[in-house]
Amino acid sequence: MSLSMVDFKGAKRKGASLLVLAAVAAIGLSGCATVSRLNPFKDRNSDQGAVASQGKRISIVAFDQELQPSKSLKGIGYYLPPPAPVTDWPLAGGPATLVQNAAAAKAFKVAWSKSIGAASKGATEVLAQPVSDGRLIYTIDGEARVSAHDVDTGNQVWSVDLNPHNKRDKTAFGGGLALDNGKLYVTSGFRFVEALDAATGAEIWKKIVDTQLHAAPTVNASYVFATDVDNQIFAFDRTTGEMVWTYQAIAEPARLLKSSSPIVSGDVIYAPFSSGELVALSTATGDPIWQQVLAQSSRTNALSEIRDISGRPVLYNGTIFAASHSGVFQAMDAKTGNPAWKVDADSINTPWVAGDVVFLVNLQGELICVSRESGQVYWIKDLNAGMQKTKKGFFGMGREKKVGKIPLWAGPVLASDRLVMVNSLGEAVALDPKTGDRQETIKLGAAAFIAPIAVGDKLFVVTDDAKLVAIR
Repeated sequence: MSLSMVDFKGAKRKGASLLVLAAVAAIGLSGCATVSRLNPFKDRNSDQGAVASQGKRISIVAFDQELQPSKSLKGIGYYLPPPAPVTDWPLAGGPATLVQNAAAAKAFKVAWSKSIGAASKGATEVLAQPVSDGRLIYTIDGEARVSAHDVDTGNQVWSVDLNPHNKRDKTAFGGGLALDNGKLYVTSGFRFVEALDAATGAEIWKKIVDTQLHAAPTVNASYVFATDVDNQIFAFDRTTGEMVWTYQAIAEPARLLKSSSPIVSGDVIYAPFSSGELVALSTATGDPIWQQVLAQSSRTNALSEIRDISGRPVLYNGTIFAASHSGVFQAMDAKTGNPAWKVDADSINTPWVAGDVVFLVNLQGELICVSRESGQVYWIKDLNAGMQKTKKGFFGMGREKKVGKIPLWAGPVLASDRLVMVNSLGEAVALDPKTGDRQETIKLGAAAFIAPIAVGDKLFVVTDDAKLVAIR
């Protein structure tokens, strides 16, 4: 049979589904095209078997070289900018002007929590980061219901069901939201891109496409850009919805569920793909300007063949920062694509650039602080340290083994001089940005796999049970 997307059932396996292959070829399995309950991550604490239980993950770069802090940076400090207000968050990943330190969530307490619709359950997945114009915050649930809530009170202003309810697409996942000039643009795994009136939710136009759109859209003055599951990027006319051009990257049969949206600067769009390609294209024509492949192969681990850039790249001061599942975290010249530096770090998260440094969380739950200029590592903090206990076998006999859940992490966001992370244990954690030490923890009520956004004096998190949580 041909290889296709893995079928993940149940919110309890959401952490696995974000990291697990969307096709089984890369781990040497064969058979039916759709596989349930699959987690290919081997336990790095055990030499038994090829498959680990959920939450146990192995670094794809661990056998090649272990990442270590730079000795030359020991004892040297770095600059972080002071907190600044964030008035809106129009795109997945943030405003056009880079947010470095948001003046938000100073009290670090839950202000309110509201339902946004269908949770991750069965074939549905809540994957989209919310967006906001500063007055309303917009969300999309696991079944393509889009809602608008008041940022201060959480009260629902409007809600519209965009699920086509047709026989072909009974279930779908992915997609996302983008705001611009009073319009809310929506992409969906249900094979459409749509423009809504942001104030009322009324349809302005809708375009049906042949493939599933898994990443959130990106908007500029002329176009709406969206990426599909087959690594095509489309440019739609933002006024009519008509398709203007397409670009086809390398099709990748093995991929993750989590997808990243492109970023636009001037007349260039930077598009990440599950093939590990980061391609700079002309926004007007879709012609390629340069290309980099963020991938490396490991002889000891087939998972290095999963190359997804599923965290959104970041553009700052003429440099693009991006990380791949394959173990490449790289800084590149935005005009030429030439690498400035590379760090061996595997990640599905978006890097956070602030002042002199870049923060990144890898697949093992390690928070890494890297010099923005040189790529040298200031420090590494294991966020999962102490979460597993050692336990003897039956009646205290036999080999010791690790027990306890190891969470997945999303973020970070630097807000009010604290790095804020969320995890699959349902926690929001505030960390010291100079050391990575944990300062405060609050409960969100459910697992969180989507990084927070900052708007006004609050951070907003969408949890896996489809709750929008405001942190003041």
